[in-house]
Amino acid sequence: MDIIVVEGMHDEARIKAVFPNASCIITNGREISQDTIDCIKELSRKNTIIIFTDPDSPGEKIRSIIFEAVPEAKHAFLRKKDCISRNHKKVGIEHASSDAIIEALSRVLSDNGGKQTITQRDLFVLGLTGSQNSAVLRNKISDILNIGEPNGKTFLKRLNMLGLSRKEVEELLCRVR
Repeated sequence: MDIIVVEGMHDEARIKAVFPNASCIITNGREISQDTIDCIKELSRKNTIIIFTDPDSPGEKIRSIIFEAVPEAKHAFLRKKDCISRNHKKVGIEHASSDAIIEALSRVLSDNGGKQTITQRDLFVLGLTGSQNSAVLRNKISDILNIGEPNGKTFLKRLNMLGLSRKEVEELLCRVR
């Protein structure tokens, strides 16, 4: 069974509005307790854990904490633009459309066992790390791939999760320039 890890009860309610039989665990935002982490670890023994946090800095931090505890967890991502509140002041799963949630949960990523298809050096040579415009370029590519807005190190991990080659990243780079 899949268990979706979300940040709050409103996120869980939104998921259940789209998938009424979904099983969710709430982290209570960045205040994730050791008990919650231990519960997720225990559940991961017999279930697939899908980390589905908000596309913002706290969401990335929570994702990182959970992934460190459960490295076999899968990842679902929403684009920031797909989950902005009506008043444009908040970002979160609770504000996403049903279609955006369905798309995100149909495209989960998992670790590819540490297999590297692209390296940190490749990212540097391509200008995706180490230059003034790197973050902007990474965010544009991340938006196309729907993998959040990661920093350079996390971007590399997610590209490798997708199994993208340097050539494929170069093609994406051409599209965003």
